[in-house]
Amino acid sequence: MKHLLFCLLFSLTCAAFAADDVSFEKDVVYGKTKGVDLKLDLSHPQSGDGPFPCVLCIHGGGWAAGSKNGYDGMIKDFAKKGYVAATIEYRFAPAFQFPAQVEDVKCAVRYLRSRAKELHINTDKFGAMGESAGGHLSLMLGLMNKEDGLEGDGGNADQSSKVQAVVNYFGPGDFVGNTELNPTGMWIVANFLGTVDAKSPVVAKASPSTYIDKSDPPVLTFHGANDPLVPLKMSQNLHALLKKAGVEEKLEVEAGLGHGWRGKDMERTMKETVEFFDKHLKN
Repeated sequence: MKHLLFCLLFSLTCAAFAADDVSFEKDVVYGKTKGVDLKLDLSHPQSGDGPFPCVLCIHGGGWAAGSKNGYDGMIKDFAKKGYVAATIEYRFAPAFQFPAQVEDVKCAVRYLRSRAKELHINTDKFGAMGESAGGHLSLMLGLMNKEDGLEGDGGNADQSSKVQAVVNYFGPGDFVGNTELNPTGMWIVANFLGTVDAKSPVVAKASPSTYIDKSDPPVLTFHGANDPLVPLKMSQNLHALLKKAGVEEKLEVEAGLGHGWRGKDMERTMKETVEFFDKHLKN
């Protein structure tokens, strides 16, 4: 429920600035796997020749719930600012456990690159952002390379699934180095991975920190200091490893905040998010 409220408030914050000079497409099928149609909502500028950078917005919900619809206002605002933007759905655990969710978001990136000519997308300028589980999936898009696998069979295998900038809102960045999950967090992770044993190969495979190397794109993380669900230590571990590898990174710890926020705090972090993408995807 907290994830849905966070997405709704995010959307309302952005929708207040959205204009009518953007195109919006609902429930576009971006891939098909295991008999499931994967859908996204898409917004892009109606004027200008581009090529435009592209941003994916990925909802949270413990990899088992949530809706892309909560980000519709946000992607319209990104389109107003000169981006092609999409909010995407993915398969849910436990019916589909890891790596289904990673495969699906990778498929979405490849699909959008396949429509680059039609949508005037700059294929070298992709960003991903999301909250909680969506933050984790955004990190996987930025830190994984094609040779790391988990590409899935959803379509457009000739396209790259790598993004060039990541904004992570309190998503789990390091499963392997963390032992502080509370019972709720342990249940959510077990539902997603089938285990919470840090020594299990699947835990390492699902951890963004596993894939860090010096060629990775810049990462900005916002994490509440009092987050009861995703321990702050996960983001601290992740950013220590990014820094060690020489990757451009910034971890912003939000004093007094928990697993999500609203109002002026949201306006501030969203402003920083747009500035971050402008810096790395528009230059």
